[in-house]
Amino acid sequence: MRHLPQPQKALIKSLYTRHGRKKTGLCVCEGLRCCRELLQAAPELVRFTVCREALCPDFELSPVCYEISDREFSQLAATIHAQGILCVAASPAFAGASPTDDFLPVLDRVGDPGNFGTILRTVRAAGLTELWYTEGSVDPFNDKTIRAATAAQFSLRLRGFPDLDTLAETAREYGYRAFYLTDPHAGVNLFTEPELYTKSVIIIGSEAHGVGEVTGAKRVTIPMPGRFESLNAAQAATVFLFEYVRRHAESG
Repeated sequence: MRHLPQPQKALIKSLYTRHGRKKTGLCVCEGLRCCRELLQAAPELVRFTVCREALCPDFELSPVCYEISDREFSQLAATIHAQGILCVAASPAFAGASPTDDFLPVLDRVGDPGNFGTILRTVRAAGLTELWYTEGSVDPFNDKTIRAATAAQFSLRLRGFPDLDTLAETAREYGYRAFYLTDPHAGVNLFTEPELYTKSVIIIGSEAHGVGEVTGAKRVTIPMPGRFESLNAAQAATVFLFEYVRRHAESG
C-alpha cells in the first residue's frame, strides 16, 4: 500500500473551500464516473489520485495513485457514501480561445451547484463547447458542482465575468449580436423564434435572483400550457439546449 503523505491530505481538505481552490488552482473530483470522465477528457490535468486498494489498477492514466484504507478514505471524502476514488486536478484554462458555437449559453448568478452542474452536463451532451457565467454563480470547480456535472467542466471552455455588461461587451467582440433573457412569464416563444440560435447569447438566471438586464435584449419564454409558475434553471436550460439540437438535426 502506498502511503498518502500528510501534505497531500491537508491539500485535499483545503480544496473543499473556494479559498483553497483559488490559491492552488486545483480542485477535487470524486466518484467513479467523475474520475473516469476526467482521466479520459484531460489526463494531463490530474496531479494525483487517491483510492481504495482494489480500485487503483483501474486508474493507470493517473500519474500517481495512492492506495489507502476505507477508513482513511472516508476521512478525506466529501460524500457520505464515498465510492472510494478521488482525483486532485488543475482547473483548465482557456484564455484567448475564440468561441465557435452557434450561440452562447450564459448562467447569471446561478448559485446552486446541482443546477449549475446539471447544466454543464447538458451543454456538453448538446454538443456545445462553451459556457459563460457571471459573478454570484457557484464555483464551477466546487466538488459538488463537479459531481453534478459528472466532470463535464473539464471538457468545456468556461468563462467567468463580473457582470452581464462586461459579458455582453465581450460577446459582441466575438460577433455575438442577439441577446435573449429567459423569462418564465413573458417573451417570444422559444419554439418559434427564428433567430434564437444564430450568433446569439441566451441568458438563464437563478430562481432566487431571476435574470439581469442587457440593453437591447429580447425576453424569451418556454410555453407552459399547464400554467405552472416556472421551471428550475436546469430544467429550463435543458429545454433550450435540446430545442437547439432538434433544429440542428432538422437543418442538416
